[in-house]
Amino acid sequence: MESKQIILSADNLSKTFSNESVQQHVLKNLNLTIYKGDFTVIMGNSGSGKSTLLYALSGMDRPSIGTITYYTDGTETEISKFNNDKLAKFRRDHVGFVFQQNYLNDSMSALDNIMVCGLLKTSSRKELAKRARELLERVEITESDMRKFPTQLSGGQLQRIAVVRGVINHPEVLFADEPTGALNSQNTTNVLNILSDLNHDGQSIVMVTHTITAAERGNRIIYLSDGVISDEIYLGEYLGDCKDESNPYIEEARERHNRLKNFLQNMGW
Repeated sequence: MESKQIILSADNLSKTFSNESVQQHVLKNLNLTIYKGDFTVIMGNSGSGKSTLLYALSGMDRPSIGTITYYTDGTETEISKFNNDKLAKFRRDHVGFVFQQNYLNDSMSALDNIMVCGLLKTSSRKELAKRARELLERVEITESDMRKFPTQLSGGQLQRIAVVRGVINHPEVLFADEPTGALNSQNTTNVLNILSDLNHDGQSIVMVTHTITAAERGNRIIYLSDGVISDEIYLGEYLGDCKDESNPYIEEARERHNRLKNFLQNMGW
């Protein structure tokens, strides 16, 4: 692999959940480096620790043991020991997150759901509104739909809006936890296309998924098993739908798809 800029690293990461006298060791002395501009996908069987790892890396949860370090703006920042206020500020300034459920505020319009997140970081309402509208238009949310409340919009529209919310503050890393898990096939494609476009523009993405359709959007696939990394594979850039006969790169896309499929089968997926 060519030399890349490190944007995030986890060292000796462990996460243990305790329930009365029972302890569940979900992550076990895990080491991981995330590189700037990569679309990193985390896969694994149910209970392997995928979402736990994602939440720890993003600062949404704390590891039991180990360190998480970000490399941004020429500085090295270990977030593992931040207090709650400092951690919340760091997430606001450096991290974006897309959940499986959109968690939009039903009492606000689509546009205001984006604005309220952006105003946590900037005081320029005019500039923020311009960026929010541009991003919403990019994901095909019309001006009239921007003014609607979440209950008036489809599931696919809501998740596209949630992606915009995730990137409104120019995050160094966008985390996504099963972002298409609650969508039908067409809306899944739409959301994955948006993520691919963002990554093509330089957005670093770390995504958890359980489907090969979503996984093949990544250029790096990491497989988790019982809280440790079993193996990983580099696929290179996404080359389009391997089933689309109009795709000029269809043969390369099929080869790439088969490499991923074989890798996952070897992992016991």
